[in-house]
Amino acid sequence: MVSPSVVPYIFLLLFVGCSARPLYPLPGRRNDRNKQPLQTFRAYNIAHRGSNGEIPEETAAAYMRAIEEGTDFIETDILASKDGALICFHDVTLDDTTDITNHKEFANRKRTYEVQGVNTTGFFLVDFTLDELKLLRVKQRYPFRDQQYNGEFSIITFDEFISIALDAHRVVGIYPEIKNPVFINQQVKWPGGKRFEDKFVETLKKYGYRGSYMSKQWLKQPAFIQSFAPTSLIYISNQTDLPKIFLIDDVDMPTQDTNQVFVPPHLVSTSYWEITSDSYLDFIKEYVVGIGPWKDNIIPVSSNYLQIPSDLVARAHAHNLQVHPYTFRNENKFLHFNFSEDPYNEYDYWINKIGVDGLFTDFTGSLHHYQEWTNPFASGEKEATRLLHKIELMLSKFKYFN
Repeated sequence: MVSPSVVPYIFLLLFVGCSARPLYPLPGRRNDRNKQPLQTFRAYNIAHRGSNGEIPEETAAAYMRAIEEGTDFIETDILASKDGALICFHDVTLDDTTDITNHKEFANRKRTYEVQGVNTTGFFLVDFTLDELKLLRVKQRYPFRDQQYNGEFSIITFDEFISIALDAHRVVGIYPEIKNPVFINQQVKWPGGKRFEDKFVETLKKYGYRGSYMSKQWLKQPAFIQSFAPTSLIYISNQTDLPKIFLIDDVDMPTQDTNQVFVPPHLVSTSYWEITSDSYLDFIKEYVVGIGPWKDNIIPVSSNYLQIPSDLVARAHAHNLQVHPYTFRNENKFLHFNFSEDPYNEYDYWINKIGVDGLFTDFTGSLHHYQEWTNPFASGEKEATRLLHKIELMLSKFKYFN
């Protein structure tokens, strides 16, 4: 029998061990066994370019903020610099979200390139080395969002992005996009004839990212690979078993790799409309675990009112494909009239009525709050409380018998 004098010490040890929970913000990489696991029982909260509704997109601060707010995955767009470094940045040009025009030393770098069939003029990321890009500072894309952080943060690399996720005090997934691969492969060359996609996968492997969807290894370091270019997703299918998501733009848009050849030839597509067909979904499901459609591809809009939903989600689910639509934004100008200017109404509709499996959002905190209110995650703190109650009952019985 345990001595009564030992009981308080046992209780203290149990209390200290059970009450520990993940703390925010960062940093501090810790043993995976001590991390709160990824939730998989409700729709994924995907931080679109970080918490960019608050902080300039694709910056370390935006990603750290998203983790602090409770995101499941931090999402990024991967491009490449002139010297082949992989960079987290959305646009192929630097004009809209950096202070490039303030750098007179780069005034002669403006170029015109054809990007997805359109002549585009600006300061292209592919014309700058990594060291040069690090001199720039990022600014908020939208003028109606908080401007106080403009000029505070630098562009980050793919490696830095991954480190942010791995350094979190809980398991945080990554959701990188192979961005504009046709254009990048045309403009940036790597030794040995390697392609942009090769360097992308090599980086993931370097940090231990591997494993099929929901496998033990995947749950340890979750990752989805996304792209608007089906050729890239098919190309990397023999290089990594990580789950892939095929992004779908406006159905009238050509794909990022239109006129690029892949097998089978009869399934070469010219627009995203063809890609939403059952025959194409049946084909692409061999390479991807889900699709990421623009919201208006799922539910058409007229006069800012949602119309009758299409059957795209149901058909995707019938092909065993997840659906992660983009992009959810809190501002009234982005909310359809159906939701009475309430983003929580929008979340509720898409999760519970339409049945999507994940949401790309600019406002990670609001989605997390909605989900915690409606479908809470059993956090370590709650589990510790339950366990402490059981310990208290055990101790009361011990006192009774002694």
